Amino acid sequence: MHAQGTQETQAEGSAIALYAHPSPDFVAKLDEAVRTLQRAAAQGPVVQANSLGAEDMVITDLINRHALAVGIFVLDTGALHAETLALLTQLKAQQASHPHAPLTVYRPDAEAVAAFVQREGAEAMYRSIALRKACCAVRKLEPLARALAGQKGWITGLRREQSGARADVALIDETEVPSKGLRKFNPLAAWSWGDVWHYIATHDVPTNALHDRFYPSIGCAPCTRAVTLGEDFRAGRWWWEDEQVKECGLHVKQGEATA
Repeated sequence: MHAQGTQETQAEGSAIALYAHPSPDFVAKLDEAVRTLQRAAAQGPVVQANSLGAEDMVITDLINRHALAVGIFVLDTGALHAETLALLTQLKAQQASHPHAPLTVYRPDAEAVAAFVQREGAEAMYRSIALRKACCAVRKLEPLARALAGQKGWITGLRREQSGARADVALIDETEVPSKGLRKFNPLAAWSWGDVWHYIATHDVPTNALHDRFYPSIGCAPCTRAVTLGEDFRAGRWWWEDEQVKECGLHVKQGEATA
């Protein structure tokens, strides 16, 4: 355990230096997260959706530290930043030594992606919300369905602080049980951004280099930008759209408008 992380990661301007400030009740939140993950693993089979963002890298570290039988998957959409792909390579090497938590990478159907780009163009997502949703469906939702096939639950890095749309995120969300037979476990639901980075600094968790460039939420390269002081955590995602509909569909509850 490294109380302050490495000297390099503590460099002025780094995400750790800027954000690693835990809440007064951080220890209680950490215990809650571990218990939630243990409950998820006990119900099995269950998988973690790792987006290669800071929250998900923390969850993977917790899974590894507690030797939980939880598979991990990443959706490689074919449009990720080079920095994100570099972290994926690092994660593959890391999980090779953790057989209890094997990593699987899911990619979209290449023919479907090619057909969409040929039909609508490489920048279709900027033309309308409908086309952006269609791109997300091809690159994310179809691979997600394959990743969740046969599972009883999945683990995400959703936090209430991330956006107004996520303010009511439950620690254990059972809304998908009737329709899909899936429980969604959100072990970091109550964590602050400072809590996330305090854990990263304490345990030397590998992170996406883009976080040091003011990218708190990282998705596909064409749909992600850095944020400025005072902006919402997810302001850099689909920044040209209405704030109320900025989801790709992975975390939209049944009955809500998908975005």
